[in-house]
Amino acid sequence: MTEATESVRAFANFRVLNGEADAGERDHLIRNLAQLFSYVSDRCDDEQVAQYDEVLCQLADIVEVEAREHVAKLLAPLERAPGSVVLKLANDVIEVAASLLEFSQVLSDDDLIEIVEQRSESHRIAIASRKGLAGRVGEAIAKFGGEPSVTRLLSNARAEITYRTVDRIAQRAHESQAFAQLLRGRKDIDWAEVRAEVSTAGMSALEDIGIFSRAENPGTASRVQAVVYNRIKNQAGFSSQEWKLAWNQVKALADRRRFDLKALHRFTRFGYGHHTAAGLTMLLEVRPEIVVKWLAMQDYVAFTVAARAIGLDADLFEAVVTVLPWRDLPSRADIVNVRRRYEALSEDEASGIFDLWRSHSFRRRQEEAVA
Repeated sequence: MTEATESVRAFANFRVLNGEADAGERDHLIRNLAQLFSYVSDRCDDEQVAQYDEVLCQLADIVEVEAREHVAKLLAPLERAPGSVVLKLANDVIEVAASLLEFSQVLSDDDLIEIVEQRSESHRIAIASRKGLAGRVGEAIAKFGGEPSVTRLLSNARAEITYRTVDRIAQRAHESQAFAQLLRGRKDIDWAEVRAEVSTAGMSALEDIGIFSRAENPGTASRVQAVVYNRIKNQAGFSSQEWKLAWNQVKALADRRRFDLKALHRFTRFGYGHHTAAGLTMLLEVRPEIVVKWLAMQDYVAFTVAARAIGLDADLFEAVVTVLPWRDLPSRADIVNVRRRYEALSEDEASGIFDLWRSHSFRRRQEEAVA
């Protein structure tokens, strides 16, 4: 890693960044630097990633499309990649952006939604092809996308289709007969839930294309309640795969200096439990395995003290506790009690307890290392 770091520093001072090299030399440099990062990405610390990020961004501004496309393809499959350059290339021309938009797990849902809103239909098609595409992103495609991207979304069996997406697409079914056919073919859509949530216009459109009959089913409400309960229940529990994805996306936000309390608010508002946990880990400046242990042990006390020590307001704290991927889903009584204890604890008391805990933990790690 020392050699890699020294290489980045050397590149940062290289004459190519001052515009003194020809196009071939610039292209050669960015390709080699991206290749080097792809070899060592899993061993880079945050400072080293930031160094690669800065130099790659500078080089991306002065190289040709072919070189940027090559770099994007190298970065697309990496779990940890420099956040700023990934977002920069994802907003580039489609030849450059396509691989990142379809495959990069560094791009957050907010990044993808912004690109859906602001970039081309080709960009939307690439995003609509992603495995595990989140419902919020699909909703943006249904709103801003043309027929090709919406068709790709409905054809993507691994994309989450929410009732809002169904609502929007149903109202656009007159644009393409394929929309109605693809909607009917989705086996993952719970139509009882859709019936309860869809707008009047959406309901009318779904009736027009033959998905719903005009006769109301009296059993719908109870079925929908069961569906919603099961969906919430199934969201409980920690997933190592979701954690890794969330951790790398939060790291990428931090690379771009876009991770803050506003980002934490967004995570809670949209129910991103693993992202909330990863964000809280960064704010607390503790090792990730500590927070994972708290979640596994359903340790409300640890979260209460830690969150109070960094000064989260009570409403945000309650939202955090509600969406975190606990081992078991907290009851409403649990959340009320945790908030009551949170409000009773002063920030000074919490800071003292948390500092003592951190110092004890640090000493224990040193003793373990010596042993």
